[in-house]
Amino acid sequence: MLQLQAVTKTFGANTAVHAASFSVDRPMMIGIIGSSGAGKSTLLRMMNCLTPASSGEILVNGRDITKLRGAEKRDWQSHCAMIFQQFNLVPRLDVVSNVLHGTLNRRSTLATMFNLYPEDDIIRAIDILDRLGIAEHAPKRAEALSGGQQQRVAIARALMQDPTIILADEPIASLDPMNAQLVMQALRDIHEQDGRMVIANLHTLDTARRYCDRVIGMRQGRIVFDGTPAQLTTGVARDIYGADASFSEATTSTQIETLSARPETVAAQ
Repeated sequence: MLQLQAVTKTFGANTAVHAASFSVDRPMMIGIIGSSGAGKSTLLRMMNCLTPASSGEILVNGRDITKLRGAEKRDWQSHCAMIFQQFNLVPRLDVVSNVLHGTLNRRSTLATMFNLYPEDDIIRAIDILDRLGIAEHAPKRAEALSGGQQQRVAIARALMQDPTIILADEPIASLDPMNAQLVMQALRDIHEQDGRMVIANLHTLDTARRYCDRVIGMRQGRIVFDGTPAQLTTGVARDIYGADASFSEATTSTQIETLSARPETVAAQ
């Protein structure tokens, strides 16, 4: 389904992603981990064609998406939904309208200008919100919701696109542990129930192990690990993050029971 071949992205003299290669032959939930600046976000943005690759190929069912332009690129982006850390909602619009923005790629300019939506799309948007447990918030302004609820609205908007692949760039980085688990479980359910590929950039190792089928580790723009969650040992994590023996996973854990047992960790965050 998806194959990256020596994908590289340079910004001037700096190389953000260096010859990244991996392939996925079936829908999976994949976590990409690494420290800030490791190239994770740039890699996802190249897959979505938000950032052009400097070299290499990204093949989806044999088609190199790095060469797409204009309408073909927009068509690919409609099949490859992107979820961002900061939600990217319209704060003053109601929740259901934000979800319906997932259909903008297939609507006319006139319909977009006057905010007109077919009844079937409105019903589908509410059904998706119900699936994510937030249908009762449909008429509220997006800005009135909590961070976790807003991220689920962003997931609902992505599902309105009916994508083949969902890319999530640090989807839980700004959320508390409870909401982080709700969002990750929603993504996992989408993968399992819909058969969609989900690729998420993550900072927390326990999250990658718990929700992902496969974990890719990046360091300084290079892929340095590609394996199963069981293979992601603390020693491997130290190599990925370039850390010494003092490295502790507890400082990044999203496990509620772990944080409850360590109030000094919560206070430090």
